[in-house]
Amino acid sequence: MYQTTIKKAVELVGIGLHKGSPVRLRLEPLEKNSGIIFYRSDVDVSIALTPANVVDTKMATVIGKDNYVISTIEHLLSAVYAYGIDNLRVIVDADEVPVMDGSSASYCMLLDEAGIKELDAPKKIMRIKKEIMVQEGDKYVKLSPSPDLRYGFTIKFAHPVINKQEYVLNFTKENYKNEIARARTFGFLHEVQYLRSKGLALGGSLDNAIVLDDKKVLNPEGLRFTDEFVRHKILDAIGDMSLIGMNFIGNYEAMAGSHDLNHKLTLALLKDAENYEVIELVGEKTAELEKAYA
Repeated sequence: MYQTTIKKAVELVGIGLHKGSPVRLRLEPLEKNSGIIFYRSDVDVSIALTPANVVDTKMATVIGKDNYVISTIEHLLSAVYAYGIDNLRVIVDADEVPVMDGSSASYCMLLDEAGIKELDAPKKIMRIKKEIMVQEGDKYVKLSPSPDLRYGFTIKFAHPVINKQEYVLNFTKENYKNEIARARTFGFLHEVQYLRSKGLALGGSLDNAIVLDDKKVLNPEGLRFTDEFVRHKILDAIGDMSLIGMNFIGNYEAMAGSHDLNHKLTLALLKDAENYEVIELVGEKTAELEKAYA
């Protein structure tokens, strides 16, 4: 199994969630062993996708360098990671990635348009060797050894539409596209009003998020899945875990996880080399993994 990039450059324009302004996004191929590199064309700054470059995790995963940032990267990265893409240049002309419809479906379509290209280098993958958990109160995120890749998530909200939701994704690219990619981000009306008073979420609307008042979903079309909320949390987690720099084999589990806890989990994982091993995928052993990203 070999490292991959995209076959051709592709681009789109969408609205930034916080500024509410149009953002041009362009994806370009990169050579082997390059990793994922973000580039802000408006200020000529490149930012490598590493945990060390994460500068904020309160409302989204934000990377930065030299006082320049790129926000809300997790939905795009979720699709990139699910497609098993190892090397990619992500170009934006503003300080955030466009939110599109609040899911990663648009990015999946963009990657389908770009196509996947194999490179002349074996794919590297991380195998989780020990259990690693980050816990704050009754909230936690955890990685544990497993022969395959699974994401399990539980959320609890004191809201009649959400309540308690649980979901487990047995990862394959097709399962991701069918079960996770269309799940939208969500928020509560009072939170949106507060954020806008602070000059944030100016691009947020019923076109790119599920919005709830105290009793119901305000979007006229309703939900795409009855448990769309927890599915989106898995979408976010997949994007956040891409910060480790490669796909991994193991079991991810979360109870009320967040961008912040996911970031702390990546730091805890990488802090001790005894937690994992990096293997190059060569030979017949890769057959199952190749099917997962087919």
